[in-house]
Amino acid sequence: MKASRIAAAAAAAGTAVLALSAPAFAHVSVQPEGTAAKGGYAVVDFKVPNERDNASTTKLEVTFPTDHPLASVMPQPLEGWTVKVTKSKLAKPLEMHGEKIDEAVTKVTWTADGKGVEPGFFQKFPLSVGALPEDTDQLVFKAIQTYSNDEVVRWIEVPQEGQEEPENPAPVLQLSAAEEDGHHDASAAEDASDDKSGTEQTAAASSDSTGSSSDTTARVLGVVGIVVGAAGVAYGVFAGRRRSDA
Repeated sequence: MKASRIAAAAAAAGTAVLALSAPAFAHVSVQPEGTAAKGGYAVVDFKVPNERDNASTTKLEVTFPTDHPLASVMPQPLEGWTVKVTKSKLAKPLEMHGEKIDEAVTKVTWTADGKGVEPGFFQKFPLSVGALPEDTDQLVFKAIQTYSNDEVVRWIEVPQEGQEEPENPAPVLQLSAAEEDGHHDASAAEDASDDKSGTEQTAAASSDSTGSSSDTTARVLGVVGIVVGAAGVAYGVFAGRRRSDA
């Protein structure tokens, strides 16, 4: 009976190892560097993984929501990429810092000058954006990813609460509650943008993140191995005692 319990525990540990080793489904996503508070400014990264073995990602188009337009969008220069910011007239002007804004960014396009995002790699595309809306909890950005073999992947399906994630989900930026000290000043976005300059810093940040993740996974697997090993030793000792008693 006890032997079957130990075997079940070992099987469960093995399943945990497989779960940790299995890669997550990769798609274009957006995350803030820090927080994205309502009514404030933020630096956000569009993370683009290359999901093909025989082609590179050479173009990314991100469409901005028209129901919650953003008047200020500033891209960070990326070596090897050309960026184009497209603005359009607003049906209803915005008011920002006491001024009326009659146009907002509707699309940002990055085009590779060289090889782009090669197989086995990902790229972050940073933007300073604001002022973030105060009447919604999230912003949905639809993205189009183009590969060097002319394949186009449209990440435009809007995830619905309570339903399974769609096959090609659109990037969704979750907004946090407005901060009391106020992030309505555009200088917050400029300071955050100045902290990140140059492709070397972006690459270093990606490397540090990857290393930290790998180290954490290795520690977890090590602990699982120790637990399974200890269980085996305990079972061996128990079985030996039973034979001696017999």
